[in-house]
Amino acid sequence: MSIAPAPTQLSDLDLIATVARLVAREREATADLIAALAEFDARRLYLGDGCASLFVYCTGRLRLSESAAYHRITAARAVRRFPLILDRLREESLTLTAVGLLAPHLTDANHRSVLDEARHQGKRAIEEIVAHLHPRPDVAASVRKLPTRRASAPDHAAVAQLPPALPAGTAGADDGAFASPSLLSGSDAGIPEGRALPSPRRPAVVRAIAPTRYQIQVTVSADTHAKLRRAQDLLRHVIPDGDPAAVLDRALTVLLARLKRTTYAATIAARAPAGLLSTALRPGTSRATPADPARQAPRSSPDQTRGRQSGSASHARPRTIPAGVRRSVWARDDGQCTYGGASGRCTERGFLEFHHRVPFAAGGTSTVENVALLCHAHNALLARQDFPVALEAVAPVETIREGARHTRSTSSGAS
Repeated sequence: MSIAPAPTQLSDLDLIATVARLVAREREATADLIAALAEFDARRLYLGDGCASLFVYCTGRLRLSESAAYHRITAARAVRRFPLILDRLREESLTLTAVGLLAPHLTDANHRSVLDEARHQGKRAIEEIVAHLHPRPDVAASVRKLPTRRASAPDHAAVAQLPPALPAGTAGADDGAFASPSLLSGSDAGIPEGRALPSPRRPAVVRAIAPTRYQIQVTVSADTHAKLRRAQDLLRHVIPDGDPAAVLDRALTVLLARLKRTTYAATIAARAPAGLLSTALRPGTSRATPADPARQAPRSSPDQTRGRQSGSASHARPRTIPAGVRRSVWARDDGQCTYGGASGRCTERGFLEFHHRVPFAAGGTSTVENVALLCHAHNALLARQDFPVALEAVAPVETIREGARHTRSTSSGAS
């Protein structure tokens, strides 16, 4: 019997192959388990083992988590109705999550077409399919204050979740809002009667409920709520009912327009030829004349001014990527990381940065041909390959990526 080497002893290529092999083995084992559970459920064998339901058997006897048991039982019962699901699980084109979302909406007439549409789709895409199969009415607009829990008796579990006491002299340290658990003892233990407890943070919800309709549910701060109310008041002349969805749409439209300009120098519209500028002048304005050099001379941007001051060499090869280059690169790369791995192109559309293919430090220029879009993780990977000594003390790629505040500006080259 051969002993498999530890992962730390494997080469990069061997480790990649090992992970892929283990995932395939796990999926095959999961499909086998689903098939066995389907027959196990049909025979109701869990009853003979003293369990009232298959769920109790899976969680109590098999020691599966409640979530794992639910997904596997749902898939097993769906497989009994539609055996095609088991084939899709074995060929890795369908996940247990997808089966759980689709199962209540599958029929003898639609199951084949729906399963075909769901092949290799993620959870969000599956939710879109479900929204088409079973549209739900729009969620009524609602802006309300979350209820605050009150403590009428010592609650040690709640006290344990409170932040530690602030140091003396710190703003808010003497307002009695929070107390350190270590300072509470005897009859004073717990939280004073009537004191507000911190509410648990609720995760945001973005869910398709019907074709082209989505439910968005978030919890915001008092400051954000005040901004929303102010925006509703200012928009009453165009949105009389103050619909939060309409206000959000207008806000996002303005935000996206600004982000496009700051991220890749997008313009509102193509500039008109010089000969057509006179036709676009507003009434009451006059055309610049040769006798008015102040109006003829174009204004220099701050980047151009700094370039002239730094000398001819820097001006010939500026570090800052020109706006036109950023626009062209973004359009060419379709706003997506261009790193090509063994299994295809990276799909990341967030944390994007402009990367010099030939590093700027090695003489690379900021041209369309030499600049490409990369996500932060792949940009950092190539930077480590280009400058291994200079970057050997930098934190791991994963750590850098998780700290979004350290993401470099997209307006500069990365290497």
